[in-house]
Amino acid sequence: MNNSLRNIGIQQQLNPAMNNMPLMFNNNKGKPLISMNTPDDRKEETPTSTTNQENPMLGGGMMPMGFPGLGFPTPMMGPDPNMMMMGPMMGVNQFGGFMGPVGPGMDPNMQSHIPREIITLKSCSLYPPPPGAPPRSHREKPPGCRTIFIGGLPDTSTEEILTEVFESCGPITSIRLSKKNFAHIRFQISESSDRALFISGYRMKIENKDDKPNTGRIHVDYAVARDDQYEFECQQRALAREMRHRQSIEEARLRPPSPPPVIHFNDHESTNVLEQLKSDDNFVKASQVLITWLERGDCVRKTANSFFSMIQASNSHVRRLLNEKQQFEEELQRAKLNFRQQIEGILKQFNQIDKIFTAALKQRCWDHFSKAQRKSLDLWNKQAKEMLISQQEEFLNDREEDEMDLSDDQDDDIETSSSKRKRVETGAIDVVASLKEENDSLKCQLEGYKNEIDLIKQDSQNALDAKDTQLKALQNALQAMQQQLMAAQKSKQTVDDQSSEKDDVIIIKSEEDRDETESTTSQQVIDKELSLEIIPVLKLGTETGEVTSSGINLNPKEAKLLGLICCFLHVHPFGATVDYLWSYLNQLENMRPREVEDLLERFPMLFKQIVHGVGASIERRWNFCGYTNLIS
Repeated sequence: MNNSLRNIGIQQQLNPAMNNMPLMFNNNKGKPLISMNTPDDRKEETPTSTTNQENPMLGGGMMPMGFPGLGFPTPMMGPDPNMMMMGPMMGVNQFGGFMGPVGPGMDPNMQSHIPREIITLKSCSLYPPPPGAPPRSHREKPPGCRTIFIGGLPDTSTEEILTEVFESCGPITSIRLSKKNFAHIRFQISESSDRALFISGYRMKIENKDDKPNTGRIHVDYAVARDDQYEFECQQRALAREMRHRQSIEEARLRPPSPPPVIHFNDHESTNVLEQLKSDDNFVKASQVLITWLERGDCVRKTANSFFSMIQASNSHVRRLLNEKQQFEEELQRAKLNFRQQIEGILKQFNQIDKIFTAALKQRCWDHFSKAQRKSLDLWNKQAKEMLISQQEEFLNDREEDEMDLSDDQDDDIETSSSKRKRVETGAIDVVASLKEENDSLKCQLEGYKNEIDLIKQDSQNALDAKDTQLKALQNALQAMQQQLMAAQKSKQTVDDQSSEKDDVIIIKSEEDRDETESTTSQQVIDKELSLEIIPVLKLGTETGEVTSSGINLNPKEAKLLGLICCFLHVHPFGATVDYLWSYLNQLENMRPREVEDLLERFPMLFKQIVHGVGASIERRWNFCGYTNLIS
């Protein structure tokens, strides 16, 4: 299960359409080493101390089972992303020992469970670590790693000895031996570095000597090499390029073919297109070329004659197309006539079957059949009649449609006398049905018109009632105005009498004071006129507390405001705006401008609105017109 999931993850990484991760580098550089086994694995580990003498199955000098590093290099298949798919290896080492399944597809941690034995070579011997010793730790393998680090080498170790020890892990590319008892070995394949980790922890003895220069405990670990990283990146890029190439090939294979390009206009091509337009087979292709040339703008004064010839050749196909259409229509009519004849033959056979059942149901034949036979005959008779009726109706409907088509196309030669009579009958039936439908629609329209008339009458009656109420209100207002006018005339008469008496008294005075007396008397006359003008018109109600006149009701506040407005506008002969009036009246009593305007509009016989100014300076002013109305 884990291997299958790992294979799916590796395939997703290799697919450039699904892999969005950057190129992989060694992110664990400088970090502490990772142990090959956990402490739990160490507890479960059983000590193995088998030697060549304890294992009777292996001869002296033979390689024990379980060392993967010294077998013959065999290509293996396993889920490694660096070298595609490599698998486990089963082989025999150079000394005849059997190798375990340790390869690139196996976890290096599993190597600790494989029993380790003494490895004897020509120039040296390798002794395994004690059974209870802890496993050697190593760093995480960098991507594409093919180089290993070998530490703890003896002082007398050489490249030949290292080659002899590690050549069984895989083909070696280069060996770099340092003077400080460590070396770097680079293999040709990445799996060889995994096999070489098995030797980590072994003690090397050169020529079986125990002195310090010839002895050392080997430590093997992955090395971080720029060459390995560069080659791994190159492999990844190559795989991505190959995948993109395959995808582009697949997309190109699935892409629909593009139409061939249209040739450019010239005299030679125009001649070829003209010949193709004249032929019936190549007309469609040549017409597309001609349309493309016209849309490109190749038709100029110099090439107009050539284009005219091609358009003329295209127009010559109109008559041919009409003739072909007529031929197809004639073939369709013949096919319809043949179909009608065949259907008529089928209907005749249905009629014969119906006659057979009619003859069989007569009394002289019916009495000779049994009860079961009679039931069958009744059932068959009903079925035959139903089929006959349905076929006749279908045939008649088809014939009516055909006759309608023939009448539209004016093909009277094909119709027979019976079909004409049938068409007349069906036409009369259709006319009657259409007349009925028209009559019903007219009835509906008439009902709608009646409803509309009733609504109009009701609306007109409501409008008349409203007008009557308005007229009554206007009559009441006129009566009130007449009474006010009569009272104003009487007050004027009294004022005239008083002014004449005062004039007689003033004449007696000296001529020196005449001008002053005249001015004072005129001012007194005006004041008395105002007082006399208002007093007879308005009467205070004792009970209700309202100022009343005939048709007009005023409360004390409105009466006071009315008198103030009359005095204010009389002093301003050119009129004043509502805001100006409100600013004056608001000092005397709190009120709103709308109340002032409503009061002015209620007395059109006293106040009149006049527009002053031009353009942006237009103002609506109110003037006092009570005296002008009296004089008129």
